[in-house]
Amino acid sequence: MVTSQGTASLSFPFPSVWGIHSSIAGRTIIWGTFAIHSIIDNRVVGTVNFRGRPIPINGFWNENTKQIAFDSPYATFSGNLTIIDDQQSRIRHFILQGRFLMKPPSLQAGESGSWIATTDIAQNQFPVSGNAYTGQLPPVGAFLTSNFLHQHQNFLGRTI
Repeated sequence: MVTSQGTASLSFPFPSVWGIHSSIAGRTIIWGTFAIHSIIDNRVVGTVNFRGRPIPINGFWNENTKQIAFDSPYATFSGNLTIIDDQQSRIRHFILQGRFLMKPPSLQAGESGSWIATTDIAQNQFPVSGNAYTGQLPPVGAFLTSNFLHQHQNFLGRTI
């Protein structure tokens, strides 16, 4: 697992696979997986997979503000990272959430909505100094996407 970009440390591990959920006007439009393959010089490269076929994404990560922005051929996404430590289970939750805008050639071009992506690991696998939040419950979407991600991994019979 690579956890640095150049000489600076990052707030989350990569490569990593996240469960992702998106909705428009509060209605679920799609579930899937989001993979971050690399972050080099703040440039994010990965895939998003909503319908069984990975779609490439490219974007930017700002470590100082904990913000991500990336494009797929069908939508533009932006969001922020939250890290929550569950001391009881010793799990570190990584939560990316924000807004997206659909673009052509999508049939929903011009519509916008919200998204949340989560991944989690044991706290001792990825030390975070000074920016992990404890005693706070993750938003409900974090549990749903984490559950989706683990079901997807079990369905495939392997860890992605």
